Amino acid sequence: MAATVESTIKFPYKRSLGPVLGAFMTALTEQRIIGIRSGTRVICPPLEWDPNTGAELAHDFVDVGPAGTVESWTWVAQPTIQHPLDHPFAFALIRLDGADTAFMHAVDAGSIDAMATAMRVAPRWKAERKGHITDIDAFVPGETPQGGGGGGAAEPVTMMDYNASITYNTPVPKNVIRGDQANAQGRFLGLKCPICGRTYTSGKGFCPIDTIELTEEHEVDLPQTGVVSNYTIIMPVQYPGQTETELFSRVHVKLDGVDVVLGFQPLIDVPTSAVRIGMRVSAVWASEAERGDLDPRMEGNLIGWLPTGEPDVEDPDLVNRMP
Repeated sequence: MAATVESTIKFPYKRSLGPVLGAFMTALTEQRIIGIRSGTRVICPPLEWDPNTGAELAHDFVDVGPAGTVESWTWVAQPTIQHPLDHPFAFALIRLDGADTAFMHAVDAGSIDAMATAMRVAPRWKAERKGHITDIDAFVPGETPQGGGGGGAAEPVTMMDYNASITYNTPVPKNVIRGDQANAQGRFLGLKCPICGRTYTSGKGFCPIDTIELTEEHEVDLPQTGVVSNYTIIMPVQYPGQTETELFSRVHVKLDGVDVVLGFQPLIDVPTSAVRIGMRVSAVWASEAERGDLDPRMEGNLIGWLPTGEPDVEDPDLVNRMP
């Protein structure tokens, strides 16, 4: 079985709710579900615009439910972390009493055999509510709401916070695994094409010039010295997880004697005003005691690159050497 790496991307965002969704979310904190009148119909959840005509709707809200009837449903047998419940449940379109449109939410029926079209369900409220659709934990079979308690929001709900995330698995080639093992030992591993003689990083896996696969027999150790071929000065934006507060640099390092450029490397003990193309640098690896504090985005145990003090390389073509 091929090795894989599981990665998760997370990011928070906020959205303003406006007067209609804001009223809907505020009502949820009070254990109420509201719709909006559109002519003779009641739309729930409420919309700002009539879906048939596009006309803006007056803010004529009306309480609906709390119980309703399941119009259609689908069973979720294996919930993920993204689902509202951690055990099998149904997603259902529920027409709440007094509404003319269906409301989608989770139904915690216990088993697929307990689910049926036209069954009656009622909300199970969370004890603490913040003005979010998940203030309703789920709907449950029957006519009587469950859970809840406490009061509503002290002020109208105007914003919604949400933490989005996605988890995915990426296959890891054997070359990359061996390259990571070399980095853990304080080495850069490369691959040399036996036909054209070009050298690549261990993650490449093939020579694009000669279109041949590069495997373990083509591995070579790469130099640990090089020259800055390009750089970027970064002004940190304060997002969750950002630890930098001041300007910092990331450099491209062309390794000595080979056609390999390592991109976006940390430069050690060099002010951003002193970073320049042509600077000679050498790799610095972490001791065993330092390894737990390393940036996981960097190569293995690499701390960064330190100027060697040698004269700069004067080569105008350096700026064209990119990873």
